[in-house]
Amino acid sequence: MRQIVLDTETTGLEPKQGHRIIEIGCVELIDRKLTGNNYHQYLQPDRESDEGALAVHGITTDFLQDKPRFADAIDGFLEYIRGAELIIHNAPFDIGFLDHELSMVGKQYGNIGTYCGVIDTLVMARKMRPGQKNNLDALCKHFDVKNTHRELHGALLDSEILAEVYLMMTGGQVTLMLDSGQEETQSGAVVEQRRLSTDRERLTVIKADETELSAHQDIIKNMGDVGLWQPS
Repeated sequence: MRQIVLDTETTGLEPKQGHRIIEIGCVELIDRKLTGNNYHQYLQPDRESDEGALAVHGITTDFLQDKPRFADAIDGFLEYIRGAELIIHNAPFDIGFLDHELSMVGKQYGNIGTYCGVIDTLVMARKMRPGQKNNLDALCKHFDVKNTHRELHGALLDSEILAEVYLMMTGGQVTLMLDSGQEETQSGAVVEQRRLSTDRERLTVIKADETELSAHQDIIKNMGDVGLWQPS
């Protein structure tokens, strides 16, 4: 399974007002493992960034002067994402900008849905944590993902952070069990696997009472599609 965690930085909030993408950052996951085969591209937007957007990403017009335009980078970008599943936080924003950029190059390019599927981690987070803040900083705090090195937003950095958050949201990091009684972590480090002794004292099992079971069922119902284990 090939997944691409994607983020963009833009000159403003609305492509219909002429705003453009200035940075695309992508991180590749294959079978839930980071491969290091990332994609990163700055783009010349032919316009200034809004003051608010510049305060967020800090990418100046002078820095972008010698960067390629989206039309020059489009083929390499589409080849990179083709056939993958995109993972994006607040996908309508990024997909809206990407589709707009594609349409400006030519109708023959279609839209992002032509090339890959999309998972919106903001939708996932709202189902898992209803009524709470679910921006990337809040999710980093909730899942204990370090982002202290993130002074400004950057597409590649945010994609790397979102990749870690997504893995935690969907069950944590996957490990590969080895025959030697060791396991390989996602980072590739091999650590010794320790098993509990079979001679240990039997653990006491405390079962939930009716009130607790009822409260648990209420939570599952409120989770919507996330609660797929709920009996029919």
